[in-house]
Amino acid sequence: MKIEVAMNGDTCILFPTGWVDSSNATELEQAIAAYVDDCEQLILDLAGVDYISSAGLRVIVAAHREMEEKQGLVLRNLNRNVSDIIRLTGFDKKLNIETD
Repeated sequence: MKIEVAMNGDTCILFPTGWVDSSNATELEQAIAAYVDDCEQLILDLAGVDYISSAGLRVIVAAHREMEEKQGLVLRNLNRNVSDIIRLTGFDKKLNIETD
């Protein structure tokens, strides 16, 4: 997995690509941890993520909890596969998902 980062004021935008699963979810977790203290809002742009497993969902839910005291976590540009997984798990009701 590759993760690019962009800053827009106090908003951090992470752009992971590839699969997010048990073999690499810690990479996403570490990338989020590197920015969570310095950002008021965290955006995960998932346009480049083809698949997310329960390990990846765990990282996203943990980030959501960490950002609750701030402006929050936003998921952006979910493809159909990732959107379906999030919806099937019920996390779509808890997470802030930006839609077109």
